[in-house]
Amino acid sequence: MKKILFSILLVGISIQLSAQTKMANERFQFDPDISYDSNIPSPKDFLGYELGEEYTFHYQVMAYFEQLAELSDKITFHQYAETYENRSVNYAIITSTENQSRIDEIRETNFKLANDPENIQLEDNQPIVVWMSYNVHGNEPSSSEAAMQTAYRLVASQDAEDQKWLENSVVIIDPMLNPDGRDRYVNWYKSSRANILNTNAEDLEHDEIWPGGRTNHYWFDLNRDWVWLIHPGSRGRIAVYQQWMPQVHIDFHEQGFNNNYFTMPGTTPRNHELPEDYEKWADVFGRGAIKEFDKAQVNFETRERFDFFYPGYGSSYPSIMGGIGMLAEQGGHSRGGRAVETNDGYVLTLRQRVFDHYKNGVSIVRTSVENRQELLEYFKEARSQSSQKGNTKAYILPNNPNDYTYDVVNLMLKQGVQVEQAGSDFTLRNAHNYWDGKASSRSFNEGDFIIKTDQPTHLFINTLFRRQLEIRDSVMYDMSTWSIPLAYNLDAAWSTSDIRVNTTRVDEELVHPKGVVNNNAQYAYVVDWKQRNAPKALAKLWELGYNVRSSEKGFAKDGTEYSRGSIVVLLGRNVNKSASIHQDMKMVSETTAVKITGFDTGRMDTGSDLGSPSMRPVKEPKVALMMDSGFSSYTAGQLWFLFDQWTEFGISRIRSGSFSRIDLNSYDVILMPGGFGLNGVFSENQRNALKDWVRNGGTLIGTESSGTWLTKDQSGITPAELYKEKKDDDESIDPAAYTMYKDRQDSAGLRRIPGSAFKAMIDNSHPLAFGMPDKLYSLKFSTNALMPNTSFSTVGYYLKDADEVLASGYASNANKVKAAGKTFAAVHNMGRGQVVFLLDNTQYRMFWVGPARMVQNAVMLVPGF
Repeated sequence: MKKILFSILLVGISIQLSAQTKMANERFQFDPDISYDSNIPSPKDFLGYELGEEYTFHYQVMAYFEQLAELSDKITFHQYAETYENRSVNYAIITSTENQSRIDEIRETNFKLANDPENIQLEDNQPIVVWMSYNVHGNEPSSSEAAMQTAYRLVASQDAEDQKWLENSVVIIDPMLNPDGRDRYVNWYKSSRANILNTNAEDLEHDEIWPGGRTNHYWFDLNRDWVWLIHPGSRGRIAVYQQWMPQVHIDFHEQGFNNNYFTMPGTTPRNHELPEDYEKWADVFGRGAIKEFDKAQVNFETRERFDFFYPGYGSSYPSIMGGIGMLAEQGGHSRGGRAVETNDGYVLTLRQRVFDHYKNGVSIVRTSVENRQELLEYFKEARSQSSQKGNTKAYILPNNPNDYTYDVVNLMLKQGVQVEQAGSDFTLRNAHNYWDGKASSRSFNEGDFIIKTDQPTHLFINTLFRRQLEIRDSVMYDMSTWSIPLAYNLDAAWSTSDIRVNTTRVDEELVHPKGVVNNNAQYAYVVDWKQRNAPKALAKLWELGYNVRSSEKGFAKDGTEYSRGSIVVLLGRNVNKSASIHQDMKMVSETTAVKITGFDTGRMDTGSDLGSPSMRPVKEPKVALMMDSGFSSYTAGQLWFLFDQWTEFGISRIRSGSFSRIDLNSYDVILMPGGFGLNGVFSENQRNALKDWVRNGGTLIGTESSGTWLTKDQSGITPAELYKEKKDDDESIDPAAYTMYKDRQDSAGLRRIPGSAFKAMIDNSHPLAFGMPDKLYSLKFSTNALMPNTSFSTVGYYLKDADEVLASGYASNANKVKAAGKTFAAVHNMGRGQVVFLLDNTQYRMFWVGPARMVQNAVMLVPGF
């Protein structure tokens, strides 16, 4: 009887939910009154199901767009990249048949407007370029479904108004920016869903597993990469973007399922480099969507959330390129499933999520065309010198092939920025340095790079190169600084006066110096460790089976100094390689872009000889990178990428749940990304096992919060202690305890450090900092720091002066005092092993890479010392 009643209950639920799905399809219809070309299939006709009933795989979405391009002369479909997992990344160009016949002419005219705005007259019939981006976060999947319906509307509609839109615009649709993440999510969802639709958000099909589908193959958030172009999809997209330079761009996202639809405008802080009219246009586009939402009784929000301060978003990058960049956030996200019950009892369906994005997309095109002339004028003005703010004339990057200068110059070229090189030495009387912002006389050399601001990309340049952007609201969604010279730790400068020196324009990407000096060496080959790609060369030498050593003290020969850490390959210790060593050195130099010097003697002019005991053997370590539950997928992905892509050194990724089953003694290094709740991940027995493993010679590296976990009061693995403020008895109650309810969110934001650059001093005589300068800009998100102590070696500490410690971004006075003079990078010796603390991220998003050498050293060199 119980089984019968249970079966009846399940049938009832199934009927109820099927009814809800049917009601959603009836309520959220895609403009059925419009007449469509019967020769062009709708998404439903092509896929075999209504949008919102299923999630669509990447290959199906691409196939639909290809079908549209085959059947209509209003659309063309192109590939701009391939992902790490070999999926195509594509974009569609949709416009009228007549515009398609002269599409190259339209693009060239728009390109001239973008790059010579002062000398171009707007044409009366010039189409506006509208770019719409979908699904940059793979587990925000409704947008790619909406992209298909929006494309169908534009291509197949026979409505007179729609025809007018296409006559007056070129619409570019990027239907899926993150195919790898999306298919990871869709595959997971389809494997987890039940036959009986379950709207309980706690059910399995609403509870995505680590690392989730948000990120790409390497667990990076691609919506932070529009500026930095670390990944192939970003590079391909921006190459096309720079050809088209749209006036309007919108980025479609999803947020938590209990939230209503967010449409423009957003909240503070704002980038005050932008033209004043940006806010007006953001509101105009938002009101266009609101008009549609009001008619459909779709709930929405504006202005209270989502700032566009960070420039690497899809909603902010277009704005610093002179357009109107915008964001759309639909409630749903990974927990949305096909339907989910919200906290007020409403059942939010996938069908509605698709509908809402569709309505907003159509509204964006309509509003763009209705305001075509004014938006073109805004774009022209934003790209002109008349809209430039501030008095900076140029930014100067000394030509140093050993640091990240070439990376930055190449990045600027990809972003359409003009870079010049000085034709002779020159001196500036008011060269401002980034360390303290002060101006002084400084000499520069022939070949140094100059980026002038009197060019159309001035918005982009100033946003990326200013030491400090104006911050009027310190409570922000993302980070508070991204200044390029700080992120890449460059000895750059800026000038507020014109630079009077002959220059030549840099037209091709730069290549790091490479080649072998004395390729028939009789004694040794040396790779100077200060070179940008030296760790990659070391990894290649290990791969080839060479015995290598690392210089503890440095040395010099024939007027050339070689830094601490420099790699030495002794021919006498590699006799088994005698037949191939000379050719191998040439190959390593070419493939890793380093200079290698051959020596016929081990006797150096100064410093250690090449056969000295201070030339320490460094063996290839076996490395375990912890991941999964308890660890940040973002930091884990960055570390994996740093070694897998940049260093080309293989490491093993170990799930935290497998820790108890692995043989610790089979690993030389354990690398821990930022973590949370690690005492719940590692039992007391496992923590003791870690201690024993370190004492027996292991190297344990804790980054970010995992580093703080390795302290005395958290895991007890080391005696190191975090700095704690001493309070008097009358200060035992935190004043924040009396914060009013309405102010709590802002108050909490003011007490944290939202990704700010702190000035730091580095002990580059220690193996952890070999190859680095003695000063560094460390990116700080946490208020934690180690209390300096003689029980460990302090390798990196924040400047001791609290008034000077902050280089860029925001930090309260209390947090500056708390950080000043404290340790963030250290090595604690335990028995024959060591524990490495790296409390700040050393490779954040792979653009704040000035500190990256420290984690490379920790893995590759420190175990040998």
